[in-house]
Amino acid sequence: MSTFLLVHGAWHNGSCWQRVVPLLESAGHRVYAPSLTGYGDKAHLLGPEVGLDTHVADIVELIEKEDLADVVLVGHSYAGLVISSAANRVPERIAHLVYLDAMVPEDGETAVDVQPLTQQLIDLAAGSGDSWRIPPMPEWPAPLGLFGVTDPADIAWLRTMLSDQPVRCLQQPARLDNPALAEVPRTHIHCVGAEPAGIVRRPVPARQPNGSPAQVWELPSGHDCMITMPTELTGLLLEVARQRAGRMCVSAPEA
Repeated sequence: MSTFLLVHGAWHNGSCWQRVVPLLESAGHRVYAPSLTGYGDKAHLLGPEVGLDTHVADIVELIEKEDLADVVLVGHSYAGLVISSAANRVPERIAHLVYLDAMVPEDGETAVDVQPLTQQLIDLAAGSGDSWRIPPMPEWPAPLGLFGVTDPADIAWLRTMLSDQPVRCLQQPARLDNPALAEVPRTHIHCVGAEPAGIVRRPVPARQPNGSPAQVWELPSGHDCMITMPTELTGLLLEVARQRAGRMCVSAPEA
């Protein structure tokens, strides 16, 4: 059994994993899909002081409170920064990092560094009455839709979970200065359906920080693949768990 901790991206909340959680659980795994501060059941905490550090603390506190170990930590989109910094703080509790169509920072980088388009969103917010918050991205005609979701019923459901993103989340730097972080294996899952203009995806280095070959998988989906392709996404996450179990068997001492 693996423990999956699924971290949603900007503007979303933990409900976006609703179609994935039962599939992982039915395969025998333990799953957590919390909402970060300012979203979902924590929407009342949204404010200008909420930043990347807040969200990193959310995840670290959950891991420590629940005494989680060997965690498969999955971050979607903006949450690539969250899982990176969280793993930096508790690398001994993390078995694998999964970057799901996610920002992948270097030490000291912000969301603006990783995805320069976010600066345009910050600039637009600065011209509004609430300069500390950024409203969700707009819906575009198909095939772009709303975060890659085009089915009308799914769009309506997605809208129920969207809320503003604090600018501070995009301006605080990721902290990746723990040498032990480099030993945590990682997988990148790219959604290779239609993408809005201006989105930049950095090339994944041929080698992981631990020296292993890079593992990059693709889904023919828009950005919110947990909504549009939950079965296929779950299949990839289960493969991560299978690989992890295989490594544990290989490394286990003989009786």
